[in-house]
Amino acid sequence: MSRIGLAPVSIPKGVEVKVDKEKIEVKGPKGELHETLTGGITAKVDGDQVIFERADELKPSKAKHGLYRALVQSAVIGVSEGYKVEMELVGVGYRAAAQGQNLEMSLGFSHNIVVALPKEVKVSATSERGKNPLVAIESHDKQLLGMVAAKIRSLRKPEPYKGKGIRFKGEQIRRKAGKAAAK
Repeated sequence: MSRIGLAPVSIPKGVEVKVDKEKIEVKGPKGELHETLTGGITAKVDGDQVIFERADELKPSKAKHGLYRALVQSAVIGVSEGYKVEMELVGVGYRAAAQGQNLEMSLGFSHNIVVALPKEVKVSATSERGKNPLVAIESHDKQLLGMVAAKIRSLRKPEPYKGKGIRFKGEQIRRKAGKAAAK
């Protein structure tokens, strides 16, 4: 089992953490997040640290100990610094435009795709001549940001032959040789 749960979570300046029995509230300049503890895990604020303790040494308790510590660490980083994911659209004629909380993309289908984003997520789209269009999404909630990024990527996953599709910036796609390699 991991020993992540034993490490304390440090609280940076400007972030406030409240613990009420099984509920943890994290407030910061970027927003506010809540987490609920279950499975015999308790938390307490000690100065500028949050310390997690488990009731027993059973395997599920150890797993939840590390899980809740990681979730609260992500919440503290999110409300203080925030998270950002950049995605690039690779393909001829692929375009993206952001209008408020809507992201409109042209991905080679017969119609444009409009994705409505939650209010906690900020989106921006940039396109430069000769480069692939970029879509950047930002939020203080790491879980929500991951779900939104996965949803956008699922609209046109990168394919292995030409590499076209929506990919995370810096992601390497395993390429396959086409029919010509069979000879």
